[in-house]
Order: sequence, then structure tokens, then C-alpha cells
Amino acid sequence: MVPVLLILVGALATLQADLLSHKKFLLLPPVNFTIKATGLAQVLLHWDPNPDQEKRHVDLEYHVKINAPQEDEYDTSKTESKCVTPLHEGFAASVRTILKSSHTALASSWVSAELKAPPGSPGTSVTNLTCTTHTVVSSHTHLRPYQVSLHCTWLVGKDAPEDTQYFLYYRFDVWTEGCQEYSRDALNRNTACWFPRTSINSKRLEQLAVHINGSSKHAVIKPFDQLFTPYAIDRVNPPMNVTVEMESNSLYIHWEKPLSAFPGHCFNYELKIYNTKNGHVQKENLITNKFISKIDGVSTYSIQVRAAVSLPCRMPGRWGEWSQPIYVGKERKPLVEWRLFVLPTAACFVLLTFSVICRVCHLWTRLFPPVPAPKSNIKDLPVVTEYEKPSNESKIEVVHCVEEVGFEVMENSTF
Repeated sequence: MVPVLLILVGALATLQADLLSHKKFLLLPPVNFTIKATGLAQVLLHWDPNPDQEKRHVDLEYHVKINAPQEDEYDTSKTESKCVTPLHEGFAASVRTILKSSHTALASSWVSAELKAPPGSPGTSVTNLTCTTHTVVSSHTHLRPYQVSLHCTWLVGKDAPEDTQYFLYYRFDVWTEGCQEYSRDALNRNTACWFPRTSINSKRLEQLAVHINGSSKHAVIKPFDQLFTPYAIDRVNPPMNVTVEMESNSLYIHWEKPLSAFPGHCFNYELKIYNTKNGHVQKENLITNKFISKIDGVSTYSIQVRAAVSLPCRMPGRWGEWSQPIYVGKERKPLVEWRLFVLPTAACFVLLTFSVICRVCHLWTRLFPPVPAPKSNIKDLPVVTEYEKPSNESKIEVVHCVEEVGFEVMENSTF
């Protein structure tokens, strides 16, 4: 069987060589070559075989060359071809007839067609267009449990009038949808768009086309197209149900896969263990959803996990968002330490300030006056006199009494 096939291949090669050596055999270019926009950032190239092409026992193909906006070329045996590319700068292509599997230079002349760029004033189209996708839970769980949200932001064109308003559309495969939820700048111009749910399938390889056009009373706003690869802009959700258990000097960490249409074996994980006492960060790249780590037993640790889709489920993309931190350990959290330091300090400061005010304003004396003592007056006390009559003269002696509590002293009393 093998020798027969080799003989047939050799005969075909000989026949093609004979045809090529025949001076009258010519390859004619295709006819009716057209380029038509069939969707956002999508064109259809179509042509017909030349009716005057000589019919011989040869297989013909077509060589397509994209000239703008980016150069590319490929061979096809069909008479039409789809291209996904930005169209805001126009599109141009050429095609010619060639022999299938031929290593010779024999080919027809080129035929070309062009799709002109849409009108618009320079500097009025948006700039810095960025888009991200997230997986969300679908309301139609019995049909499609997961859907993809889309969020895009952009900057206003530097020469766009103040009354410019922009409008965003996306296309994925055959589905096209316009934005309904915009965010606006100070001049009420749309600068961001949010699709809570879309037709985007993060498992597929089709490119996401985003188109933004605009309107203004003072200028023609130039549209803008951009293509995104879904895996490159997909922000994977954080892992779910992260749990941490501490036993002796070990941490037992476990989590579940992120909310995603991909199964659990499609994810790689990055684990971050942060020691809040000394600032040391431990990072681990894992393919499982559990990890055991040794700790010193006297510090507080912050644990976070993030995920990314891996091969062979999809082309690797960016790391997703970190999970919320979980704190474990014996050391007090920073917030508790702050309270333990600030509250006593504040209390001491208040007491010190109150003491100074009391001393300066004699507030303590006013609040707590001294208890008055009983009155004591020596004037009301009786005077003891001593009489001596050795002569006719009377001798008067004044006795001064010591003041005692409860008595009054009498003064200048004579007998």
C-alpha cells in the first residue's frame, strides 16, 4: 500500500512540474474581491475564483495579505475569510491565487480592497481604555450557574468638546450589547461602564471587542475600537471560606476554590503569611488548597490567599484578588495595643489638667471649704482677784486667763 501511495505522490508532483513548465499555463487573480464590516471590529473578506482560470488537474489556494491596520498574511483554500481587528483606522487587504502545497514562486497578481476609516475629528476619540472581567453567580442557575461581569474605564479625548458624550458597546462571538450603567465626570461625560452580567465566556478563546463612539454639537467624534483577550483581563475572585487553626506552634490553613466556572484542579494559589510583630512575610506558591506552617507562638499572624487559573484549563492570566486577612496568634492586635496605650495616657493627661486648673483657680477650696471652728473669746471669762489688806490701800491685780474653748474672757474688770 505504501509503495502505491508513493507512486501516486510522485506522479502528481511530476504532473505539476510539467504544468508549471508549460509556458501557456497561467494563474489568474481572483475576482469580485470585497471587504465588508459584519460587526464590531470584525470584517468579512470575500472573492470569487477567476472564471477564465484554465481548468487543469491542480489544486488552487489563495494567499491573503492584510495591509492595515496591522500586517498579516496566511493561506486558505476558501473564497472568504473573517478577520477580527480594530476598524477605527480603516482596513485594507490583498489576495492572489497560488498552487496548493507548491514550493515554487508561481502565483497570480494581487487584487486589493479597502474599508475606509470612519469619519471623526482628530483627538476626539477616547484614550486609555481598560477593561476587566469578574465571574458572578447567575440568576439562571439551572442553565448557566456562572456569568461574567465587565467593567471598562477610559479618558476623554484631549480635543473633545465639553458637550461630548461617549457610548460603549461590546461584542463577544455573535452577541453585541450596549452599556446601560455609566459613571460620569464633572462635565457629565461618560467615562466608565459597568455590565453586571454579559455573554462573555471566560473559558473560550474568542477575543472581546469593545467599541466606543460619541456625539457632540461642535465636532464629529471619532470612534475607537480595542480587542481584549478574556484570560488576560479576567480578575479571578479570591478563594472562599479560608480557615486557620492554630495548634501549639503550627498553623493549619485551608480554603475552597474561588467562585468560578472552572473546576478546582484548574487553579494555582499564592499564600501570604505576615508576622505583624517583626514584619516578616512568607509567601508560598501552591497547587493544593491547604498548607501547614510553623510559627513562633508569641506573634500575631495575618493570613491571605489568592488564585489564578492555570494550564491546561486556560492560558494563565493575572493573579486574582487577595482574600480578607485572618489574624491569629497570642500577640494583641494593633488596634488593642493602640487602645491600651492611648486610653491610659489620655486619662493621665485629663487628671493632670484638672489638677492644674484646681490649683490655679482655687477650685478645690471652693468645692470643699474648711469646717468652721467654735468661737473663743477671752473677754467673757471671769477675772480672779486677790485681796491683801496690810494697809489702807487696796491693791488690784489683773489676772489674764488663757483662752480656752467654750469660755469668754472679761477684760478690765475691778473689784
